[in-house]
Amino acid sequence: MEQLKKEPKTKKVLDKPSIYSFTLLELEKWLKEQGEPKFRSGQIFEWLYTKRVTTFEDMTNLSKELREKLANEFLFTTLKEVVKQTSQDGTIKFLFELYDGNSIETVLMRHDYGNSICVTSQCGCRLGCTFCASTLGGLKRNLEAGEIVEQVVHVQRALDETDERVSSIVVMGIGEPFDNYDELMNFLRIVNHDKGLNIGARHITVSTSGIVPKIYEFADEGMQINFAVSLHAPNTEIRSRLMPVNRAFPLPKLMDSIRYYIKKTGRRVTFEYGLFGGVNDQIEHAVELAELIKDIKCHVNLIPVNYVPERDYVRTPREQIFAFEKELKARGINVTIRREQGHDIDAACGQLRAKERKEETR
Repeated sequence: MEQLKKEPKTKKVLDKPSIYSFTLLELEKWLKEQGEPKFRSGQIFEWLYTKRVTTFEDMTNLSKELREKLANEFLFTTLKEVVKQTSQDGTIKFLFELYDGNSIETVLMRHDYGNSICVTSQCGCRLGCTFCASTLGGLKRNLEAGEIVEQVVHVQRALDETDERVSSIVVMGIGEPFDNYDELMNFLRIVNHDKGLNIGARHITVSTSGIVPKIYEFADEGMQINFAVSLHAPNTEIRSRLMPVNRAFPLPKLMDSIRYYIKKTGRRVTFEYGLFGGVNDQIEHAVELAELIKDIKCHVNLIPVNYVPERDYVRTPREQIFAFEKELKARGINVTIRREQGHDIDAACGQLRAKERKEETR
C-alpha cells in the first residue's frame, strides 16, 4: 500500500511546552514529580478553562512557589490574533500566528442551536485535495494539542464578553486531523473533560479525508465523538482525481473501515459531499452514491463548493443541488444541504491564510 510522506521538520521549536497541551492526568503526573498534591491539577484546570485567566500569576489559590514553577516550566499562550473577519451572518473567522511565524485559521459559526467553532489541526496540509486552499504550500507542521485547545479558549474568551458559550466543536479546519492523531486525541480529552471546557462528546465532530488505519484506531477508542468522512465522490476514479489520498487508501478499503467503525461503535457516520460543477454533481452521480452507501448507517451533508481563486472548480447551479438532494432522498438516503455561512468573507477553509500569508502558501 502506498504510504503518505513523512512530516517535514520545522527549524524553530518551543523551549517549553504549552500548559494547554497537558491532559488532567499528565498534569497530575507533573505535579507529583514536583511534590505537589494531585488535586492541584483540578484547580489549574479550573483557572485555565472555567475562569480562563491569562497568566499563571492569576491562579491565586496556588502557592507563589507553584505559580513560579508553572511559569518556568510552561508557556501560557502561543497564539497571536492577526486578523479577525466578521460576516453579516455573525460568522467570525480568526487568523492566528503561531510561535514559529506560521499561521492557522479558526471559525466561529452561529446557529439556532448555539455557537459552533471549527478548529485547525495542522499548519497546512499534505493531502493535496485539488479543491482545497488548505493544501496550497503543503504541510508546514502538525499542531500541538495545546495549539488546538487555545483556538477554542481564545474564541470562548471573545464570547465571554456577551455571556455566550462555545456549544459545539468541529475539527474540520486546516489539515487532516487523523494525520496528527495523538495530538488530536489529547485535544479531544482536554475539551471534553468535565474539569476542562466540558464540551459534550456528542457536541464534537471529527472529520477525516480517509486515513484508513486511523479510522480503525478511532473506532477502538470508545469515545462518543461524532465522526464525519470527506467523501466527495461516488466512485474511486472521481475520488482519486479530487483527493489523492484515495490512491493510498482506495475507496473500497475506506468503506470497509467505515463499516467497522459503525459495527464497533453503533454510531452513525456523516458523509461530507462537496458538489463541484460538472465533476460529481449529476443525477447519475447521485444514483451511484446512493448505491455505494445504501447499507451504511449514515447521513449525507451536501456542500455547495466555495469558490477559491487558486482553484478552478465552478459552483453547481442551485437547481442542480436540489435535484441531487431529491434523487438521494428518493433512494432512501438521509441527506441535507449545508447552510452557507461567511459567504461575504474568506469563507473557504485556508482561504484567509492563503490571502494574508502568501509566503506560507506558495
